Amino acid sequence: MLKLLKIVRDAGEVTIKYPFAPAEFTPTFRGKPEYDPKRCISCAACAIACPPNALTIETDLEKGVRTWQFCAGRCIFCGRCEEVCPTRALRLSQEFELAVMRKDDLYERCTFSLCHCRQCGTPFAPQKEVDYALALTMQANGMTEEDPDQRRQFETCPQCKRKQTLGLKPRQEV
Repeated sequence: MLKLLKIVRDAGEVTIKYPFAPAEFTPTFRGKPEYDPKRCISCAACAIACPPNALTIETDLEKGVRTWQFCAGRCIFCGRCEEVCPTRALRLSQEFELAVMRKDDLYERCTFSLCHCRQCGTPFAPQKEVDYALALTMQANGMTEEDPDQRRQFETCPQCKRKQTLGLKPRQEV
């Protein structure tokens, strides 16, 4: 028995003093994802990659909006959302204390407007995503000024593009 007490005494403290002292983490610690709606283009890559469906995207064509939603209660902090985000709108933070008083406080939402097709008026993609794709194309081609014909091409829905390619008349909004 005395031998065991001597081992325990020599081992020293083996636990951290966490709530009374700040916890220390490695730089690779994965905490709650931080979301920057200004950088987000609502491409849904994060929602597709999220294993527990903590990130969801809902598109309402009647209102012409796409809603991004994050539920911290479902998140497993795997980091897939951070890996696939093309604009780095999601970053894993060091925050791990996620207790809340109301369940609604676990949710974070953001709404984006959809781009309407120039031919038929149907909403088809988030406006920020269309602008992002246009900016990437301009950068890749070394263009400094935006071409109105190119913007028109980007703001046309896939169905109308298909009809233009086949030489059919685009449908008219009634």
